[in-house]
Amino acid sequence: MGKLKSGQSVNIPIYDFKNHRRCSESFRKVNVSDVIILEGILVFHDQRVRDLMDMKIFVDTDADIRLARRIRRDTVERGRDVLSVLEQYADVIIPRGGDNHVAIDLIAQHIRTKLGQHDLCKLYPNVCVVQTTFQIRGMHTLIRDRDITTPDFVFYSDRLIRLVVEHGLGNLPFTEKQVVTPTGSIYSGVDFCKKLCGVSIVRSGESMENALRACCKGIKIGKILIHRVGDNGQQLIYNKLPSDIAERHVLLMDPVLGTGNSANQAIQLLRSTGVPEDHIMFLNLISAPEGIHCVCKRFPDVKIVTSEIDAGLNQDYRVVPGLGEYGDRYFGTD
Repeated sequence: MGKLKSGQSVNIPIYDFKNHRRCSESFRKVNVSDVIILEGILVFHDQRVRDLMDMKIFVDTDADIRLARRIRRDTVERGRDVLSVLEQYADVIIPRGGDNHVAIDLIAQHIRTKLGQHDLCKLYPNVCVVQTTFQIRGMHTLIRDRDITTPDFVFYSDRLIRLVVEHGLGNLPFTEKQVVTPTGSIYSGVDFCKKLCGVSIVRSGESMENALRACCKGIKIGKILIHRVGDNGQQLIYNKLPSDIAERHVLLMDPVLGTGNSANQAIQLLRSTGVPEDHIMFLNLISAPEGIHCVCKRFPDVKIVTSEIDAGLNQDYRVVPGLGEYGDRYFGTD
């Protein structure tokens, strides 16, 4: 810029936008002109560059128009594919930059949330852990205590199950809806997902049915019975599913995700009936990392919602610290 303003021609390196580097031997000669236009997304960043400008213009355009123009330019003129353009495009554009304290605070909060996530949630975006509180931690402490009475175990388990079910429902698709309030005003809200059903893995999964019915009036609930054969083998014994299950979002319920073998067999059964993988949500109270890996690697589009991720499995393939035999403790048959 300094040489051009002083009347000297300059050689500008040519940048390879497809390979993201300068072409080492290629240059473009820019001759002196009465008007020099310097354009770029960071052109106003350097004070030394700004000092060389006689006029500075910032053009603000809607984000969707910017993206459409960028895709057209980079694919047609620069030989790039659409995916590489989208991967490089900014997730967030902040008006007023660092002076926009509200936007900066929102981004900082988002980063703190991501940093506070379990590592498995970062590895598998479809794994959701209910945000812990002292109440949730306290209820886990109670139901994990081997000396708790059956009535108390059932009571606090039901409270936790209700939280997991509510969290799962919050991840279902919705549609916008307006209603008229008793004051005659318009309220803009959302409408719940209509095509929904639950499927419990017998017998422990049946403990989660009441919470689902309490949240979703008149919901259809199917059942799957899987018998464990050895440590890793599973045998499907029985299933009873809604006839139109392929058209519904399915909440698959089992309080404990251990090895993941039973869950995978249940999910495979649902897939065989025509349920899309991304329409299946697996709800449980606790999950072992081994089970999460097992399910997510085979069915990456299935969403897992849990209230805690435990340390792992012991040599007997039981979750530790775990809950013990959940079905026996809940139904009083231990």
